Amino acid sequence: PLRYISKLRELVKHEGDKNKSQWKTMGPAKVAVPSPNDFLQKRSKESKLAPKKKEEDGKKLLPLSVPPRTYHPVTRIKKNFISKNALAVMTGEPKKPRHFCVDTRQGDKYLLEPSGLFPKYINKKNYGVLPKYVIQRNEEMKREEEEYQASVLEQLKKKAMKLLSEEERTNVLKALKKNWEEINRAYQSLPIVTDTRYKQMHKEELELKLKQLEHDIAAIEKHKCVYIANI
Repeated sequence: PLRYISKLRELVKHEGDKNKSQWKTMGPAKVAVPSPNDFLQKRSKESKLAPKKKEEDGKKLLPLSVPPRTYHPVTRIKKNFISKNALAVMTGEPKKPRHFCVDTRQGDKYLLEPSGLFPKYINKKNYGVLPKYVIQRNEEMKREEEEYQASVLEQLKKKAMKLLSEEERTNVLKALKKNWEEINRAYQSLPIVTDTRYKQMHKEELELKLKQLEHDIAAIEKHKCVYIANI
């Protein structure tokens, strides 16, 4: 049989040669040779200033001989530093002696004020007084604690149990007994033979309801004070 030749063979060749160039890796075939007149000259790459503008009509403006009104001449005042320093020494306050502490017989000493041995801070007027921001923070904490306690008491009051009055207790007891009578009547009306699963489940459900009602009736009759929680 003849060998299979694809119909797109020429198209694939064309696509493969499309992105190829003759000097892709070796550079262009012909390179322009620089002219010998364009050689590198000294300081040719430095930035040049713009050319100066020529003066109009070749006349040069002369500076004004009269100073302007805003001109203030600098006046130099001679100072006698010797007499000035002597006057400052005579009128100035004398320097207070600095307190030193000598701890060795060789005379090694150190300043007493920054060492912590000199009573510096206890002589201040506000020594031992709480700062204003501390007092303000304590007041804020106390106010927040009072608000929290008030909210807790309010929540406890909402969740507190309610005492039933005698009239409400009697009405609840009558309603439970009436409900017990209705369920007991339905229980007595059940057939004797419970041969199906539904009949057995119905009978067990009625028995559970009767037991729960009997327990509730006995509890209310036994206790004179009944509390109900607000849930």
